[in-house]
Amino acid sequence: MAKSPRLNLLVFAVVLFPFVSCSRDTRPLDERVREALDDRLEQYDVRGVSSAIVMPDGTVHRICAGFSHDSVAMQPDMLFATGSITKNLVAALVLQLAEEGILSLDDKVTKWLPPYPHIDSTITLRQMLGHTSGIFMFWENQKLWDDLIQYRDSVFTPEVVLTYLKQPHFAPGKGFRYSNTNYLLLATIITKATGSSLSAQLRKRFWQPLGFKNSYLSMEDAIPGDQLAHVWGDNFEKDGQVRDLTFLPRASHESITYGSAGVFTTAEELAVWCSSLFGGRVLRRASLDEMLKFNTAASSSWCDSYGLGVFTFTKKIRDGVTAYGHGGGNIGTSAYMAYLPEYGVSIVVMINFMHGTCPSRMLEDVIDIVKDHVRDEAQR
Repeated sequence: MAKSPRLNLLVFAVVLFPFVSCSRDTRPLDERVREALDDRLEQYDVRGVSSAIVMPDGTVHRICAGFSHDSVAMQPDMLFATGSITKNLVAALVLQLAEEGILSLDDKVTKWLPPYPHIDSTITLRQMLGHTSGIFMFWENQKLWDDLIQYRDSVFTPEVVLTYLKQPHFAPGKGFRYSNTNYLLLATIITKATGSSLSAQLRKRFWQPLGFKNSYLSMEDAIPGDQLAHVWGDNFEKDGQVRDLTFLPRASHESITYGSAGVFTTAEELAVWCSSLFGGRVLRRASLDEMLKFNTAASSSWCDSYGLGVFTFTKKIRDGVTAYGHGGGNIGTSAYMAYLPEYGVSIVVMINFMHGTCPSRMLEDVIDIVKDHVRDEAQR
């Protein structure tokens, strides 16, 4: 008597099941992540990557692939510019100052700074933190780019940068528009409110308590040149030739980054920062909740929503997993910092090339690998 199609399917499933269960990748986490990173480096023709993962128990996995320069392999203690991930630290600093009553998120900008052209006097610190101030993004003025390239050795103070502003995009609180100008102003307010430098406050409040030895603020700290990961790009030259940019003149660019993109650190220290902040060891619960009030009006190709110095990653990257943090880029670097609250895991990937897609795909890969790893460990 012939077997029914349903019985045939059942027999097939029973025969196949042992092979499916045995096909799960049981290699160590580091090995699986390194292979994924190597694959992406080859796919996108990027030289090197430094990554770090902090597990719920505090265990740190430091995983590198590729090269810094020549035959020098990427090393975990190499420094990268974090780019706009700096905004997350500045936001946390503002929130901590608010906890202490030194300032308030509802303070108007003019409480701390003199009037500036094109900056509405009613803008609050909260609106700047969440990019709802409407303030013009200084990068969008081509004249600024031209001057940065022409005067690479010059230092552009905040006052000079603000001269490049144009009309605001909208009235305060009436929209969302990502703008580095917000964090330039916030950094300046921090120095006014504390009577000290931004780097001193970051070191005193965050880096020293967390035991960091390899975190710096560009232009205010001496960054060890022998510890820098070499970075690559065309240096905004018209020939498009990729070159080693590590030690080329860049004072103009670095001075402008300041509170919006000026932090240099290692993947490990950034991942520990991410774990400490979102794990509740930096801010009070109420302050962290304030940071994580996400504005869905910010939804775009690079985020689903924005809080205060933090955004939720797009669904394509997180694929059903809640993930928030920040991304950033600087001359020759791209980076992502992500926290997975359901798993209590922090992930950082940093590459030595300005590339929009490569680090996104790396983060996506690492999230998938970590998710499987945590699930497998729980089943053992």
